[in-house]
Amino acid sequence: MYDFLCNGYGFAGGFWFMWIFWLVILGLIVGLVVWLVNRANRPTISQSPSGVAALDILKKRYARGEITKEEYEDIRKDISQ
Repeated sequence: MYDFLCNGYGFAGGFWFMWIFWLVILGLIVGLVVWLVNRANRPTISQSPSGVAALDILKKRYARGEITKEEYEDIRKDISQ
């Protein structure tokens, strides 16, 4: 039984532990690359056209009745500039 575990590579299957170690390292590297690619492809507000996100927020505020039509027009003009 001991000969089967050692398989001529050292203490109790150390050869297999080495393979597992390198597979874990490889998996971490692949996971890091996937995470970085997903993070780079995620859209942010700064990547959107200028003022689009602000205009959407303004429209929602007007629709909810938080601001008057005059306030809406004034703010929209400021955003559009």
